Amino acid sequence: MIHPDIQAMLVRERSATLMAAAAAYRRGRQARSAATAVSRAAANRTAPDRTAPHRTAERGRVVLRDGSAVLIRPVRGADAPLLADGFARLSERSRRLRFLGRKRTLTEADLRFFTDVDHHDHEALGALDHVRGGGVGIARYVRDRKNPAAAEIAVTIVDDWQGRGLGTELLARLSDRAREEGIRRFTAVVADGNPAASGLLRSSGASLVHRGSGIAEYEIDLDGTSSQAS
Repeated sequence: MIHPDIQAMLVRERSATLMAAAAAYRRGRQARSAATAVSRAAANRTAPDRTAPHRTAERGRVVLRDGSAVLIRPVRGADAPLLADGFARLSERSRRLRFLGRKRTLTEADLRFFTDVDHHDHEALGALDHVRGGGVGIARYVRDRKNPAAAEIAVTIVDDWQGRGLGTELLARLSDRAREEGIRRFTAVVADGNPAASGLLRSSGASLVHRGSGIAEYEIDLDGTSSQAS
């Protein structure tokens, strides 16, 4: 087992890297948007806004295999309270497995990163309890800065909604969104002792590419997998 202090350091470094990647893409898109504001304003009168939340396959009411229903939609900037509530509903074990180490709370910086989504280089789909309205799951990708055809993914389901097929549904819909944005490969890093996450990835066509230091790395070829979304 990797030493807890070393594991915590690796988690902080990985989180900082993902946040920096998302921020860099956001700055780049803002600069390009400013440079072409006039032409884009004219084009947007007849074309949909690419940066707006998509209203295609990833959005809508979904009935899971146990009969429970969720509403799946793109994450919005105002969703920080939903994410904070969902995080509070995760058990200590689920938090440790998701963040590859101890994670007691989400900071303001975490919440900004998780909700400041441009729906192109950084996409996130959230699932809401159709009856009670709380957040119960989320799936996201962040595009690889060095390889724009690849993106790293993460899927989180609150404890009392695990085992219902929600993770499979979210990952299928996230895959559809990624294909629309030109992404052809997903990568995922999960705790080696997380059979639920590993099982979800394998059932979605992932291949194990590396194992060591308490983690397992997977890849999904999106050109070789078909949509599972309803």
